[in-house]
Amino acid sequence: MTFLSILCALLLEQLKPLRADNPVYAEIKSLAVRMETWFNAGHERHGQMGWFLMMGALMLPTALIYWVLLYYKLYLAAFAWNVAIVYLTLGFRHYSHYFTSIQLALNAGDEAAARSLLAEWTKQDTVGMEVSEIARVAVEKSLITSHRNVFGVFFWFLMPLGPSGAVMYRVSEYLARAWNEPEHMRNEAFGEFAARAFYWIDWIPARLTAVAFAVVGNFEDAIYAWRNFAHRWKDEAIGIILSAGGGAMGVRLGSPLENAAKVVPSDAATVDIGEVEIDTLPGEEPSVRALQSTVGLVWRALLLWMLLLLLLSGAVWLS
Repeated sequence: MTFLSILCALLLEQLKPLRADNPVYAEIKSLAVRMETWFNAGHERHGQMGWFLMMGALMLPTALIYWVLLYYKLYLAAFAWNVAIVYLTLGFRHYSHYFTSIQLALNAGDEAAARSLLAEWTKQDTVGMEVSEIARVAVEKSLITSHRNVFGVFFWFLMPLGPSGAVMYRVSEYLARAWNEPEHMRNEAFGEFAARAFYWIDWIPARLTAVAFAVVGNFEDAIYAWRNFAHRWKDEAIGIILSAGGGAMGVRLGSPLENAAKVVPSDAATVDIGEVEIDTLPGEEPSVRALQSTVGLVWRALLLWMLLLLLLSGAVWLS
């Protein structure tokens, strides 16, 4: 049932992508705002209370409906419920139109359109960005989005929590952003627990995604970049995914401003940047071609996950 649920949800999303501004997501965002309004009194424990209450309000009904359907042996209804939850928690096509449009704009030489699309997607200033910088940011955003909207969801859906696990992952990822990234929430103690909770929830999925990128790409360079450069990012999970993904594609990702790896195509052991000595490894500067490489890498990683799940499901049935 698990493999078929994911497969059907993926096919459904390809045929009818769920909009990022759909009513379900809007209600969850509204609930997160209300929780912050009700509980935020400037202390971390208040954020912890809000986090657990919101998780309970969303996970308990999801799990209860699933187990009631199984208890009464309504297997077809339970299967449909699984498909619906995976469809709602997946985001494979939510933002793919941005990535595709940026790729088409760069192929056509329309850098202004590419900058505008990238600014709309990432909510950051793109004025004056060169083609290589546009490509780098688009590739990084795509890899992180693919992990958090696809592979992380897969992992928790496969756990004993089932559909409620997928809900937990996506909601915890959203709360980690919503209660920390907005201007009025930065440096607020209220969001600290949400960020720490998602760090541990994402600890295993982030590493499995990096392993998948390494297996379907340049394994040696991916593992080397992961081991030697992941710690240069402020966010450990992002560092692992981007360093492994960039190494798998032979593309240098990250910027000095992020304390990320500055990878240069050289056989030298190190290179000095100011007062900082940074290791180097083979890699190309991001280009339009890197966007196509990213699409191939993500799809191959997805096929790897589905193949492993199929083999696991087959082993369970045979046993």
